[in-house]
This record gives sequence, C-alpha cells and structure tokens, in this order.
Amino acid sequence: MRPTHPMAPLVCLASISPRRRELLAQIGVPHAVTGAHIDETVLPGEPPRDYVARMARQKALAVRSRGETLPVLAADTSVVLDDLIYGKPRDRAEGIAMLGRLSGRTHEVFTAVALADERGVALRLSASAVRFRKISLAEGAAYWDTGEPRDKAGGYAIQGYGAVFVESLTGSYSGVMGLPLLETAELLRAAGVPYWAVN
Repeated sequence: MRPTHPMAPLVCLASISPRRRELLAQIGVPHAVTGAHIDETVLPGEPPRDYVARMARQKALAVRSRGETLPVLAADTSVVLDDLIYGKPRDRAEGIAMLGRLSGRTHEVFTAVALADERGVALRLSASAVRFRKISLAEGAAYWDTGEPRDKAGGYAIQGYGAVFVESLTGSYSGVMGLPLLETAELLRAAGVPYWAVN
C-alpha cells in the first residue's frame, strides 16, 4: 500500500482504479490503496443491484481480513441495460457491439460503496440513468481505438472521450464514474472519518 496524500491515510481504498482514487482525493480524504482481487462472477439470476452490493461488501471485507486496520472503503459499478450487466469488454468486437446496444437508449448505472471497520460493514447504493445519443458504427470503432473503453464497465468513460455520447444523466455523475461521493461521504461521516481533511 502507498499513501496518495501527504497526510497520513485515514482509510484504505480497496481499488486500484485511478478514477476512484481521484474522486476520493477530490473530497479531501487521505488514503492508502490496495487491490481487493476477488471473484467477480455474477451468480445465476442475481439482480444487478444485489450484485454490486455483494461485490462492494466482499471487496471491503477481503482487504480488511488481510489485517488492514484502517477503515476499508470499496465500490463496485455495473452498467445495466434490459436487466443485463455490461462489464468490461473482452475485446474490440465486444466493445463496439456493446456501444451499439447502448446507442440511442437509456441505461442504468448502479454503484455500491461499502465501508468495513471494526464495527462491521456499512453499505450505500447509487442508481443513475444515462441516455446516449445515436452512435454510428464508425464512431464506435473510432472510440474503441482511443483505448479508453477497454477497462471500463459498459465500455465507456463518462469523464473522458465518452462524454460526447451522453445526452442526459439523472443521478450521480461521480457514481457513474465509479465512486458516488454523496454516499461515500455519508459512510465516512457515520464512521467518524473526516472528509475535507486538507490541513
């Protein structure tokens, strides 16, 4: 683990995602980082909301069980269309096809955030709706070739080049990015961990 802020870390972020690190830093929370490395298989018939909640909880507990003494913050995000979870695309063909299915439609983004400490695990869920404009096959291919979609749930990044596809957003921008800051701040406050810890 390595601190990402000059102050001593107040929490351990159970994610190596640079986006989640940036979001946590945005609200002034000094933190250490470690990967959770758990099995992320969706269970048969598991609803998307239950899946992200289970993943966030398991990530937090996995890191905590390794002897981490700081409160452990973990999150999981899924893009959902027609009750199907869209994870990270496996390859170019799947990435372009995924974008084609999202084109001109409204999809849901669920992000669960969990905080594990000596008292147990607390959990919050953020749900957002994102509508894409129509995206041509050529533009979808050009977007894939930027390299941005390769490691993103749903095959796009709302905070990056993918922003040009977003016609409307109802819900949490930071939640779509991967760490809903309202819910994260609620968990931190309840656990006695300050945000805006910048001095």
